[in-house]
Amino acid sequence: MFWRGVWGYLPANIVQGLVGFGAIVVFTRLLSPEDFGRYAIAFSVMTLVHVGTFSWLEASMARFWAAERDQGLADHFNTLYRTMAVMTAAVLPVAALLLWLSPIGDGLKLAIGAGLVGLPIRSLAKLAQERFRAAGEVSKSAAMDIGVTLGGFLIGATCALLGVGAASPLIGLAVAPLLALPFVLPGELRQARGGVHYRDRLFGYARYGYPIAAGLGLSLIMASTDRFLLEVFMGPAAVGAYHAGYSLSSRTLDVLFIWLGAAGTPALIMAWERGSREAFMTAAREQASTFILIGLPAAVGVALVARPLADFMIGEDLRSVAASVTPWIALSALLSGMTSYYLSQSFVLGRRTDRLLLTLCIPAAANVILNLILVPRMGVMGAALATTTSFAIGVLASIVMGRSIIAMPIPWTTLSRCALACGAMAGVVLLLPAWGGVLELALKATVGAIVYAAVVMTLNAAGVRDLATRLIAARTGRSMLI
Repeated sequence: MFWRGVWGYLPANIVQGLVGFGAIVVFTRLLSPEDFGRYAIAFSVMTLVHVGTFSWLEASMARFWAAERDQGLADHFNTLYRTMAVMTAAVLPVAALLLWLSPIGDGLKLAIGAGLVGLPIRSLAKLAQERFRAAGEVSKSAAMDIGVTLGGFLIGATCALLGVGAASPLIGLAVAPLLALPFVLPGELRQARGGVHYRDRLFGYARYGYPIAAGLGLSLIMASTDRFLLEVFMGPAAVGAYHAGYSLSSRTLDVLFIWLGAAGTPALIMAWERGSREAFMTAAREQASTFILIGLPAAVGVALVARPLADFMIGEDLRSVAASVTPWIALSALLSGMTSYYLSQSFVLGRRTDRLLLTLCIPAAANVILNLILVPRMGVMGAALATTTSFAIGVLASIVMGRSIIAMPIPWTTLSRCALACGAMAGVVLLLPAWGGVLELALKATVGAIVYAAVVMTLNAAGVRDLATRLIAARTGRSMLI
């Protein structure tokens, strides 16, 4: 199931990556540094509100689908969608009132409003997509992801061209899933027919999902405290420059981990619920090895090409500062991805999301304290250092506290071999000429990828040489039969 999902979600994640980079190229040029900073703040506010309201329902859709499939799912769907309707009616008016009363500028207020209006729309689309993933309907999930991603980017870019300002990307994020809902929502609601809204079931979902939502909120605090403090101490232009560099590096790693996690999480849940412990450990070790094999060189590679990548991707007013923080944010994105999509699965599988919340409190508190200390003294570089340090603390906390529930295996052999390959890649890339711009980026990316691939094949890191040998043998066998 894992590898079927990996290949099935590949097109969607290629689109996610292209759109993510395209958004950086387009919006750092079409929006002023101040408007790009306002967009970054509004996006953080929107995401925090989403996590605090609707994300626990999305988590429950994904986690309980496999466990309740054999018992009939009408009650499951009925409970989730009715609760979604009630929360929308309760949350949006309160959010609108608070936004109207807030003493912020009109540009930021409009951007936050656009994000908040889109919250229930995006959550309805997310519920459907989580159901597709849990059911193994890879093609449906991938198609929806591609449509919403492309649509949101094109709508947002059009709004920016028309001069809408900081709200432009957020309008795209609201309108695109709205256009997708007529194609998916009726079918999802039909599955709720005949179901009963059980209060005990809802409480069970809340006990499971709210700690996850709170944990996501703490993760978002780690990812957004720096922006709010930069706004206070340095203004929206500094936020825009920092967010550009943050997006440039984190987007690369996020796309990889979202891609692998979309396939990996349902596979781990299915292995835990329906397989033996030995089979689960084998599946977990395979996933961890795959994450390291792909994620580690991606983070090192982004750090190595930070300057030419910023020259190519980011508007001139933002690129210098953005390039300076890119290596640190790449490392923090790697640590965050390994924690969220692998190490934290011990709490999800063991249904001990209360422990997950406690685990995330540690790095979140460290992040706030470090940002308060470093941002006034070091500006954007202090924010980057605080973020990276807090995510490293989060990795250690997840490993230590997760072992008492489910000890997720750590493939140390794969880690050491991939680290050696990354060291070889870095040594060669640093010797290459620094021409600047797209030529330097293309040269270093190509050479680095070739060196890394050659070393991991030689070392057989994560069993890639064995896999290649089996694929070649299978292809040769088919050719002989033909």
